[in-house]
Amino acid sequence: MTQSEALKILKTGANVFLTGEPGSGKTYVINEYVRYLKRAKVEVAVTASTGIAATHLGGMTIHSWSGIGIHKFISSWDMDRITSNQRIYKRARCTKVLVIDEISMLDSKTLECVDLVCREIKQISEPFGGIQTVFVGDFFQLPPVVRETEEPEFAFTSKIWQEINPIICYLSEQHRQEDKIFLEILSSLRRNTITEVHRSLLEKRCLSDSESLSQNITKLFTHNEDVDRINLSELERILGETHVFEMTCSGRKSLVEQLKKGCLSPEKLLLKKGASVMFTKNSSKGSFVNGTLGNVVDFENHTNYPIVKTQRGRNILAEPMDWTIDEHGKILCKISQIPLRLAWAMTVHKSQGMSLDAAFVDLRSSFVKGQGYVALSRVRTLSGLYLFGWNNTALKIHPQVLARDEEFRELSSHAREAFGKIPPEELIAIHKNFINACGGKILDSGKEPNFTAKGNKENHALSSEGAYSVEEIRGKYPNAYKSWSEEEDLMLSKHYKSGKNIKEIAECLGREKGAISSRLKKLGLINI
Repeated sequence: MTQSEALKILKTGANVFLTGEPGSGKTYVINEYVRYLKRAKVEVAVTASTGIAATHLGGMTIHSWSGIGIHKFISSWDMDRITSNQRIYKRARCTKVLVIDEISMLDSKTLECVDLVCREIKQISEPFGGIQTVFVGDFFQLPPVVRETEEPEFAFTSKIWQEINPIICYLSEQHRQEDKIFLEILSSLRRNTITEVHRSLLEKRCLSDSESLSQNITKLFTHNEDVDRINLSELERILGETHVFEMTCSGRKSLVEQLKKGCLSPEKLLLKKGASVMFTKNSSKGSFVNGTLGNVVDFENHTNYPIVKTQRGRNILAEPMDWTIDEHGKILCKISQIPLRLAWAMTVHKSQGMSLDAAFVDLRSSFVKGQGYVALSRVRTLSGLYLFGWNNTALKIHPQVLARDEEFRELSSHAREAFGKIPPEELIAIHKNFINACGGKILDSGKEPNFTAKGNKENHALSSEGAYSVEEIRGKYPNAYKSWSEEEDLMLSKHYKSGKNIKEIAECLGREKGAISSRLKKLGLINI
């Protein structure tokens, strides 16, 4: 599915799981959707499972937004405490769209707690109190944090995930990796089909140490201790004056602390001329992005702000930038700092979401499945990857994730076909209906993108809340978006071998014709 197709589905108001490989543009799509909602005066809550991801999006953690904190079970006393908090009550009551980013790191029990809070505050029995809920992320990324002896409970295993049954938008475009061989290696990791040839290619990227590498190449480690040790020792090796930049803060203390934890720039930034640094925020002018690497070459005379020469030879004056949390258009808290951090080394966890031209990666102490994949997928090309080694855990993917990924891809294909059949003018009407249902402001046609989806003249209805209803599609195709059972596969094979055409099989099984064709191809019965 393309970014444009996913955005059109989001605008219908349907509950969605937006996923895709690293570099497929998930954050871009969500940012576009949030901008669209804000222009239309629709209240949207942008949250994430981690402080880092929330800070990148300019939102807050889902734990803070919902008021559940670290709880994974809500007692009646907890619910009273949460719903009596006017800030939490007002934000949830007003919210029409809830975005939860980095869904891979949110466990099932926490997600269910958030659902309960939304239902209680909204006093609506529907999932999340009738709020359009958008899950964003990739389950091949880092999983929920658990004790060493426990297995992670992914969000997709929760009862509320099954109940909300989100439409899957699996982005297929690639905007990070430029190397076909490297893409093949990463894809093989996602499918658990990595071969000796792939391992051999990775082994050729191994070095005995990082001394021979350019100082500009970021080193990724699995543990904070290694990162802090390397960054401080490298800075101390540089002769010259140390320039200190202190973070400034304003707003509610608890939210300020959340911003600090999620901000990749430290509270006290120590820099010297010659220091290896990385930008930690996207420039509004496009001059740098989160992950742009370079070296401090000087400090401006009047302001003392650092001048950074990027790896592509451009000199940039790094001025303070703001990280904020806002609600209902009002800034609740703000921190300001030079958007830089020392970049000789960083943890794999903090690198999640970044794009790097080159990296030296040490996976010898990997301790969780998916950690190796996250680290490798930060880099754009195989030639930019340098490995110090890996252990048995590094290249493993959780079996539950592997099993569900095939299903997600297939459901996304079905969704793409179903929504592609809706005529453009009807799709625009659905979008407007959802904005109206949310009490928003319909945008002028000149401000709306041109929709080019082709389709037939079927009548597609809306739910009572104004969102596009999957149940309407199921009125014609009872099993649309549902996963295939072994029994259905046997029936499909039987019908096909008996000579029935795809249209006839679709009617028998309550599926769309495209879903039948896709499944026949998957079972190896036809080539299309």
